[in-house]
Amino acid sequence: MLPNESSTPPPLPVPPKPPKPSLFSRIFSVLLRAVFLFALLFIFDKLWPTFRLQTQTLIESKWQRVNLLQEELPVDNSLPSPLPGQSLADTWGAARSQGRSHEGIDIFAERNTPVQATTHGIISKVGENTLGGRVVVIVGPGGAGHYYAHLEDYADISVNDWVEAGDTIGYVGNSGNAKGTPPHVHYGIYINGSAVNPYPLLIKN
Repeated sequence: MLPNESSTPPPLPVPPKPPKPSLFSRIFSVLLRAVFLFALLFIFDKLWPTFRLQTQTLIESKWQRVNLLQEELPVDNSLPSPLPGQSLADTWGAARSQGRSHEGIDIFAERNTPVQATTHGIISKVGENTLGGRVVVIVGPGGAGHYYAHLEDYADISVNDWVEAGDTIGYVGNSGNAKGTPPHVHYGIYINGSAVNPYPLLIKN
């Protein structure tokens, strides 16, 4: 170090203070935040009833499913026909394409004849698949699945809706792999995931 040379570094320059925002800028910022807050409140107000209804429906559906599991499975001659007044034939087990066997019965009627639920329960599917075309599935007492296929159209129903026996769930058609055949409903019952013959369970006219 040279004589008389100070070891103290020179002071750092003080950065200039940022300019204060103008009154207009502050008012604009407050207004922008207020508009954003009101927009959030508006969206929440519009969406909350729908969200609450969907949540309530889902909870009710879960509770109803638990209660359905406590009920007895259908027994012989206990279920009304999905097509009242139409003749029933036991087509269970008949040969089908690709080595399949018929896991249900076919009930024929004019196109657009209303198809009725054979039991009370919860709608678990309203949609399409390759074989059945337009289908509806209802979970009924004992957890049995009631399968209605080849529909022309659906009634005003949605998944998780509760239905009673006799409620219209769709209309007779020949959708899916039934195209080219006379209109009919394929009705099947599944217990613990396995198909059972629905014919003995239906009340015969």
